[in-house]
Amino acid sequence: MVRRSDVTGSDGVRLAAWEFADPPKDRRENGRAPGVLLLHGLMGRAAHWAPTARWLAERHRAVALDQRGHGRSDKPAEGPFTREAYVADAEAAIEQLALAPVTLVGHSMGALTAWQLAARRPDLVRALVICDMRASALGAASQREWEDWFKSWPVPFATLADVRKWFGEDDPWVERPSPARGEFFAEVMAERADGWRPVFSRRQMLTSRETWVYDAHWEELAQVRCPALVVRGLDGELGRAEAQEMVRVLPRGQYAEVADAGHLVHYDQPEGWRAAVEPFLREAAEQPVPTNP
Repeated sequence: MVRRSDVTGSDGVRLAAWEFADPPKDRRENGRAPGVLLLHGLMGRAAHWAPTARWLAERHRAVALDQRGHGRSDKPAEGPFTREAYVADAEAAIEQLALAPVTLVGHSMGALTAWQLAARRPDLVRALVICDMRASALGAASQREWEDWFKSWPVPFATLADVRKWFGEDDPWVERPSPARGEFFAEVMAERADGWRPVFSRRQMLTSRETWVYDAHWEELAQVRCPALVVRGLDGELGRAEAQEMVRVLPRGQYAEVADAGHLVHYDQPEGWRAAVEPFLREAAEQPVPTNP
């Protein structure tokens, strides 16, 4: 069973939070299961976490958040889509849903939000999973590539089959056929009068991305006090050397990698992802509850 709750984020933005609400079998803290907040990446949505949330719900209170501009959450025309807004939204979700002390699991941009929040509010965060997100600055060239890529999308798509084929095979960014990638993008499309279009604004996605793409984020990474796991797909965007440096910078960092996975690690290889993450989460659930610094 999945239950939706609305959260009031920064600036009054309405955020949709999705709780996988089957009662967990393992309750540890005063009859409450340990909380987990799942944060998707740019262009993603909470539903992308469904397979992960289902196995998490066996032992945790698992909640996935549609971040601002995504999924069923508000998409304010002028934002803001700043790092501060995204972090404040996640903080609000934890507090309003009474998830603390929470384990944050973030993919890509959601991972950056997670570690920035963990650095800012160590009292709220028990543990952290960083999935395929770089700490280094990506730079102006990367942002221009994204602008060109968005312009290349043949929207509207006539059918969802066309969505799956273009993103899974025909997209110039696809190095080899990837059905999982096609399915990923099919989940972020909605049918309009003229065909299928993304549920998000590509302009807003670029605006969101430009607030972090020019900066490095090593300093905030070093401020994360809780246990943290850095996970990369072997064919993802986070290289092994940078991932291992992130582990070194994290005061309590650990490393894992998933074979035959690209950037969409948890979507490409759900079984490998679970095998990499579940032991860390079990260990984190046994850690002492953080206190105010």
